[in-house]
Amino acid sequence: MDRDSYISPLSTRYASDEMQAVFSENFKFRTWRKLWIALAKAEKALGLDITQEQIDELEAHAEDINYEEALARERVVRHDVMSHVYAYSLQCPKAAPIIHLGATSCYVGDNTDVIILREASKIVLKKAVQVLKNLRAFAEKYKNLPCLAYTHLQPAQLTTVGKRATLWMNELVIDIENLVYQMQNLKLLGQKGTTGTQASFMELFEGDEQKIKELEERIASEMGFSKCVPVSGQTYSRKVDAYFLSVLSGFAQSAQKFANDMRILQSFEEMEEPFEKNQIGSSAMPYKRNPMRCERICALSRYVIVDSLNPALTASTQWFERTLDDSANKRISVSEAFLAVDAILNIYINVSSGLVVYDKVIERRVMEKLPFMATENVMMESVKRGGNRQQLHETLRVYSHEAAAKVKLEGGANDLIDRMANDPAIPLTKDEILEQLDPKKYTGRSASQVEEFLKEVIDPMISQYDSGNVEVQINL
Repeated sequence: MDRDSYISPLSTRYASDEMQAVFSENFKFRTWRKLWIALAKAEKALGLDITQEQIDELEAHAEDINYEEALARERVVRHDVMSHVYAYSLQCPKAAPIIHLGATSCYVGDNTDVIILREASKIVLKKAVQVLKNLRAFAEKYKNLPCLAYTHLQPAQLTTVGKRATLWMNELVIDIENLVYQMQNLKLLGQKGTTGTQASFMELFEGDEQKIKELEERIASEMGFSKCVPVSGQTYSRKVDAYFLSVLSGFAQSAQKFANDMRILQSFEEMEEPFEKNQIGSSAMPYKRNPMRCERICALSRYVIVDSLNPALTASTQWFERTLDDSANKRISVSEAFLAVDAILNIYINVSSGLVVYDKVIERRVMEKLPFMATENVMMESVKRGGNRQQLHETLRVYSHEAAAKVKLEGGANDLIDRMANDPAIPLTKDEILEQLDPKKYTGRSASQVEEFLKEVIDPMISQYDSGNVEVQINL
């Protein structure tokens, strides 16, 4: 390793080997060669003077990129595509005259970028589904465990731990649906020529437009696509990059929502992310158990959300049939968005597979607030026994604030139950009021909602897209 050169932490600390492979030089330049082979095969099939011997020669060297020759040539001609055409020609002298025949640089560059979008998205989909599988098991296990629910980060009513997990899952469901939509609608650029008119191919095929259309169909099929874009300038629309990074931003938003919730729950001591046996939480405070993995999710998510603006700005500033100010930006923004989301999902998988729940802490915190939440049930039951709803509401409001003040200002115990039981205007005994303090009375349809959501939404999605358990290794 060169210790004097910058190396991206996405490579050294965060992204997986499989995602890095998709954005590697080998993947890129081998795909270029596969595209040149696909072009030659299609042109031969449609009558151009290309021999099987030439195609065999191209295929024999599809994988062994002679990088040194390509780099040396690029230093002379300052053009990456022509440098690789030259390097490929050195290995394939018989095929040299027909490599890149009729094509422009975007034939290999843009079509490869589209293929990279597809392959990188497959990895994102696989890992997102693994998170769903992890959270599904968690939601099923804790669907009946009451816990405080919050609005404005203030205790509101009760939910269950499992029901809260379905909220995290539902965010991912939306992201997965959006990703699949983009993948299903992704089209190859094809061979559109310098300004998208296919003029060079009109010359090659002597004006036979049907052959030109069939040429694209053959190339698309060879590269695993159902079709090419119907029209373009020199490049595929940069809105495609913007759409995919918008989806990646969605995954980042969902992951950060989960991670922020976990950071707060860990502060409440209700739940924790996994903590390794020998893990150090703080260099100064030995007792600390910091939510560092969820903090990392938040940090990387913030980066992706901001990065997603890059291709939108690029798409909006493409002049006429194309300009090259997209190239440097998209090299960085698209690759880093996928690498960062890959890292986010790796951590999400790790955390969601080992969530720690402290039932007793959750129960204690519920019981501290439950008397306040029970006031509505007390009011409803009192009305059934002849009480005045408006008067009861005011009485219970005053008692609730007085009891809260005693707890907050004096450090005393919550005496709301006694205040209600001692008021003759409330026609319930203390025992009857205490009967209202069963947390399960206040979770509504939480458990049923979990069961329905898992059965109707999560299980079909997992069944459709699951490709087996995903195991990840993350750097702590």
